[in-house]
Amino acid sequence: MSGPLASLKVLDFSTLLPGPFASLLLADMGAEVLRIESPVRIDLLRVLPPHDRGVSASHAYLNRNKRSLALDLKQPQALDIVRQLVKDYDIVLEQFRPGVMERLGLGYEALKAINPKLIYVSITGYGQTGPYKDRAGHDINYLALSGVASYTGRRDSGPLPLGVQVADVGGGSLHAVVGLLAAVIARQQSGVGQYLDVSMTDCAFSLHAMAGAAYLACGVEPEMENQVLNGGSFYDYYRSRDGRWWSVGSLEPAFMQQLCTALGRPELAAQGLSLEPERQQALKQALQIEFEKHSFEELCRLFAAVDACVEPVLSLGEALEHPQLKARDLLHQVPREDGSFQAQMACPLKFSAGLPAPRHIGVALGAHSDEVLGELGFSAQRIAQLRGAKVVG
Repeated sequence: MSGPLASLKVLDFSTLLPGPFASLLLADMGAEVLRIESPVRIDLLRVLPPHDRGVSASHAYLNRNKRSLALDLKQPQALDIVRQLVKDYDIVLEQFRPGVMERLGLGYEALKAINPKLIYVSITGYGQTGPYKDRAGHDINYLALSGVASYTGRRDSGPLPLGVQVADVGGGSLHAVVGLLAAVIARQQSGVGQYLDVSMTDCAFSLHAMAGAAYLACGVEPEMENQVLNGGSFYDYYRSRDGRWWSVGSLEPAFMQQLCTALGRPELAAQGLSLEPERQQALKQALQIEFEKHSFEELCRLFAAVDACVEPVLSLGEALEHPQLKARDLLHQVPREDGSFQAQMACPLKFSAGLPAPRHIGVALGAHSDEVLGELGFSAQRIAQLRGAKVVG
């Protein structure tokens, strides 16, 4: 089984999270991904704890199914190798600050001259233009500047540092994959590639699907706990007697009626129909009182057969054991270099034709350098010379 993207070859210059998550999706769907990594400036993800058998668990996951070529791009011979590779690749994915690849002689215009069909994707915090284009940033900064953090949190404690990197992954990674696949389709018609500028801040800004539309059309400024879906209504989390949490999303009247009936307070359902802040807050307080009458396990039994959009907040370990996630086959055993296996999250996309089995976890820096250079026609002697000159790691 080769996967739907088996015809694509990707040169991946990215590090850390956004670019590697994007190329992970591509590799899981069958694309051939070759990471170009510096042997002198290591990707910090490689040393991020915790480690499994000396390998960062995050690196092992985010870089599975990819090959690694270690090149010092400050060396002219390394740049020549990249130019040779580009002739046979479809996509370049990079995550440097604007201008870095151009200064190396590996910018879009330079590589397009070698391969006019090349699709070149740049993922940055703020994009290739604007006063912030050269500014450093992380996920929390992009969510702050895009306005997302301004109404994601509690009035008394402020914005929430989210456990999942929404701007990095939901913004940069996923939009990069959507954009580059759209460019592949366009290339099928035109025969030429193009450049894709992906700003994680831009992408985070576009996620204001509801609140942003309301503000632009009606001038309604979203604030913490003043929207139906951000804690301004009963749509929220509730604590059980033993300190665990439950999610309540019973927005529709039928679901609200089932929720309140299950809790023994059917008369509360009518309050859910009113959007008046005072009535919503009174309903939240009443629901909290009812949830605190029960332990987590009692609530699990109570809502097991109630279809009311009410679910427990599970730990990651508990989620892995949930029958729904187990039925969806979201775990794979991925081979290590020594032939043993590491448990990893599987690609969540389900194709009727299936996807290829995972080939290996993220490999050691430069694990495929000799192999890749051999494919380019370099002799063993020449490879040894390049390694001795520290062009190749």
